[in-house]
Parts: sequence; C-alpha cells; structure tokens
Amino acid sequence: MHHHGYLWTGPKEDFDNEALRRPPHPDPPPAGSKPELIQRYREVAAGFPTSDLPPLETAYWLIKPRSSVRGTWDEAKEAASWLGERLAEYAPRFVSERHRDTTRLARLVNAAAEQLHSAADVSYGFYLERPSYLSLAVVTCSPNRSKSELACPMR
Repeated sequence: MHHHGYLWTGPKEDFDNEALRRPPHPDPPPAGSKPELIQRYREVAAGFPTSDLPPLETAYWLIKPRSSVRGTWDEAKEAASWLGERLAEYAPRFVSERHRDTTRLARLVNAAAEQLHSAADVSYGFYLERPSYLSLAVVTCSPNRSKSELACPMR
C-alpha cells in the first residue's frame, strides 16, 4: 500500500461544475438513444480521465493523468506531512479566518495521518481569495479501499 497526493487550485466556478467532476456512467447509452445523449456520453468518457478538475469521489483521482500526482509515499505519516506543508503554504490565502487557525490545521493533519494509516482516502477543500478554490487529496493505492478496481497511476 502507498499514497498519492493531489493538489488543484482554480476558479471556483470550474470546481462548482459538478458535471465535469463526475465519471461517465459505466454503461453507455443503449442503442437507439438520442444522438445528443450518445455524443455527451462520448465527451464525458473521453474528457473525465484527462481533466485536471478534482473528481467528486476522491478515489477517481487514480484515473486522472499521471502528471496530476504531486507526490507518492509509502508511509501515511509522510503523506500527511505533505498535506500539512500544503495547508501551511495556502493558509494565508484562505477566505475564512477560522480555516487559517494553526491549531485547527494541525488537527486536520493528525486526522489525515490516522485515516491514511487505516487505508482511507483524505480530501480537503478551501475557498481562496479571488474566488478560487483549493482541493487537496491523498489517495491510498494498491488497492484503493473504496474503488479497488482502479489501477495505480504510476504503473
């Protein structure tokens, strides 16, 4: 088991577009479906794996481009430490003053270490100034607990 880290920042309106963050349905539209439905399915099936937008389900980071991986760690504590470094880096830009609290951020890092140690994924998000959004995730790999069928992006 190991962990992959992911980071995305971008316009809040891109993040809020859930249709672009949802994987295609596992079954394509049945034969005889409306052409626009078939075309939309093809667009989503081709676009979702290549988009850098954070997926709605954290485990789906594993099918995103390999270049999306910001780090890989064998130990949960190391992965949580990376999260802590990113939180410290971006905290001055958090819109909410409450989210900037260093004690609160330390609790998030400790909770992340525990979750990752138990093979769970971790995902945090924060609104930044301008309105932008920060998405941080660490995904457990080989296998992922919630989506064991997803392959490791580094293999």
